[in-house]
Amino acid sequence: MKHAASRELFRYWTTLRGVRRAPERDEIDPAALRKVLGDSFILTFDRNAGHPVRLAGTRLCGLFGRELKGSAFTGLWEPVSHPLIGSLIAEVADEAAGLVIGAHGLTQHEPPLPLEVVLLPLAHRASLHARLLGVLAPLQVPYWLGIEPVRSLRFDTFRNLAPTLAPSLIPAVRPEVRRPHLVVLEGGRRG
Repeated sequence: MKHAASRELFRYWTTLRGVRRAPERDEIDPAALRKVLGDSFILTFDRNAGHPVRLAGTRLCGLFGRELKGSAFTGLWEPVSHPLIGSLIAEVADEAAGLVIGAHGLTQHEPPLPLEVVLLPLAHRASLHARLLGVLAPLQVPYWLGIEPVRSLRFDTFRNLAPTLAPSLIPAVRPEVRRPHLVVLEGGRRG
């Protein structure tokens, strides 16, 4: 993951999850995510409605130049990507594994803007097909932010964030390291 908001959200989600497949949606504390709230979103898992945006941060809405609440998440992408994005969202819920997507934001006049999207499942009464938590953030802040809206997203790449595939991103409890009191260094006089 390239964006700091993506890494912070993933660490928070992983810590909350513990040994479970996903944290409960009621456990999400906005105060704990205050640094990334502007880039964050929550989706309702609903294939028929294109996975509507339930909540969207202010920076995210500013990027698109409109309120995203109620918009179909798949509808934010180029039409050719709708089936793929829907399939990836289903995989996140089915496999209880996060996903990072590389994308570009397309505007009317500006060059494509590199973006990073993270999707993470949230459980509700043991079902993983209820809500998804995510971040959508530009890898560089464009000078035109707030003036030229992103009209659609172009899919580039994706990567599964299963713990075995991204162990460096998961907070670990480090075992106590005992240091010896006396250390012998090789060397000395030659002769």
